[in-house]
Amino acid sequence: MTTSARDVVLGRIRDALTLAPARPAPVPRAYRTGRTLPDGERLALLTDRLVDYKAEVHPCTSDRTAEVIAEVLRKHGARRIGVPPGLDTRWLAAYDGEVRTDSAGIPAPELDALDGVVTGSAVSCAETGTVFLDGSPDQGRRALSLVPDLHVCVVDLSSVVAGVPEAVARLVPERPTTLISGPSATSDIELERVEGVHGPRTLAVVIRTDA
Repeated sequence: MTTSARDVVLGRIRDALTLAPARPAPVPRAYRTGRTLPDGERLALLTDRLVDYKAEVHPCTSDRTAEVIAEVLRKHGARRIGVPPGLDTRWLAAYDGEVRTDSAGIPAPELDALDGVVTGSAVSCAETGTVFLDGSPDQGRRALSLVPDLHVCVVDLSSVVAGVPEAVARLVPERPTTLISGPSATSDIELERVEGVHGPRTLAVVIRTDA
């Protein structure tokens, strides 16, 4: 009797379905946690990683937040921006362009017509240069931070942690999390870098060093 490959495959599936399911192997959870770094080292490390990813970094004190944001927006010619509904309005006090507050009813093509977006952030990882957004009112929905070509993201130094385990520990698992490591970029088979394919072409991070 000749057995075809199809018969072999179907037989293995049949056997697998009749066998008792195997107990899952235990997954070790002894992650390194609790690592800390002084403020100056966290700031320097995060800045180094962000710049390496071709992001702009603008450190400032809290009282200069609005001024620095306005400078960044003017630098990039952003005359019409979007903001999440919970953004601190004082951050835009020095900006003289048009501001549109985002909502779920605004379609992606209208977001694409914006020159940029300004958001807050949830937590940042210095070791990897990653900024985490979790959909909080000052950060908004994911589309808002991904569709416009310029993203100005405000980061408080107090929310910057040393490593990934420390960053994840600060997140709420049920919230929609977006991880940002520099502007959107991809490479083809010849390693030609192309920016702005999957998100903003320009990422400017305003780090409030006393917040």
